[in-house]
Amino acid sequence: MKEKLQQLVLNNIDLTKEVNDAELLEIIDDIILNQSKELYIAMTDKKRLRKEIFNSIRKLDVLQELIEDTSITEIMVNSYNKIFIEREGAIQRSDKRFDSEKKLEDIVQQIVSQSNRIINEANPIVDARLSDGSRVNIVLPPIAMDGVTVTIRKFPEKPITIDQLIEYHSITEEAAHYFFLNVLSNFIPPSERIITIEDSAELQIRNIPNVVRLEVRNANSEGNNGITIRDLIKASLRMRPDRIIVGEVRDSAAIDMLQALNTGHDGSLSTGHANSPTDMLSRLESLVLMGADIPLLAVRKQIASAIDIIVHLGRLRDRSRRVLQIVEVLDCTEGNISVQPLFTFHESGEEDGKVIGELKRTTNRLSYTDKLHRAGLSVADR
Repeated sequence: MKEKLQQLVLNNIDLTKEVNDAELLEIIDDIILNQSKELYIAMTDKKRLRKEIFNSIRKLDVLQELIEDTSITEIMVNSYNKIFIEREGAIQRSDKRFDSEKKLEDIVQQIVSQSNRIINEANPIVDARLSDGSRVNIVLPPIAMDGVTVTIRKFPEKPITIDQLIEYHSITEEAAHYFFLNVLSNFIPPSERIITIEDSAELQIRNIPNVVRLEVRNANSEGNNGITIRDLIKASLRMRPDRIIVGEVRDSAAIDMLQALNTGHDGSLSTGHANSPTDMLSRLESLVLMGADIPLLAVRKQIASAIDIIVHLGRLRDRSRRVLQIVEVLDCTEGNISVQPLFTFHESGEEDGKVIGELKRTTNRLSYTDKLHRAGLSVADR
């Protein structure tokens, strides 16, 4: 039924002029109305067909409804007829499916073209984003053996606030007040100039008017004209930044980021993937050595000088995300980087499948407060 109605709609579109959304919906309504005179169509089915046909022609087909569902945080397309979603941390199979592999391929081309990217057999893996900022990863066959694979990471319309993190038990009020409020939120006045650097633009920085967003550009089919994270970090240093925010450090760009942090850009931020804060330091060492032939001791001294605080966010077995540890990076002594935990997550049990625990303050005091004092901030001893 849907395929027949959709073809009738396409046949009735005047290709000599541009048809806006309202006109397209009017054509769809007329076709459905005429068909319902020949074959009974329930009102609920009419509404469903109207939406599905419109999304198939003008939007992202079956993905559009999933994207508009605010309860869904991740969409995973394993093939044209196999779609999974994540809702409230749990993965489940969706009853949605594309009409064919060709339709899924058309949607993929539509997505990448909106991000000014190219995907084909020569370049079968692409990161892109949707108009609402959602992150998209696409892999084509034969790399993806079961068909085109699409993974969409959705983001909330409004950035999560500290109050929400406390409500979700991701962090305690004491830890939020001690670090997140004083250092990450109130420490960035609207008068500062922020440069963000990302593989695919995802950050949502609001209430700061002077923000410059930079995004990586992949090389063309000949392997030329690519712009890397390293290129963008170097360029950002000439853009008069007060602070630089690098979306994620995962390659040799780590050396450029450390140099930026050590050249007067205090308060700069970045993220990385590791199993613990100390593992993150080891990973940084490896990433730096990938991009520069520097003695390990010099690398460790650079890291200890550049990084002040590491916040470790992890996912527990109940699929909830919690702040597991907040550590302060101290000096590089006797060839090793010293750290001290300031807050540590302590699990106390489990209730209704949910992990019960709390991020507790340790007896350690913040050692280096010079930067905070220079910024007019203070951390009370507790």
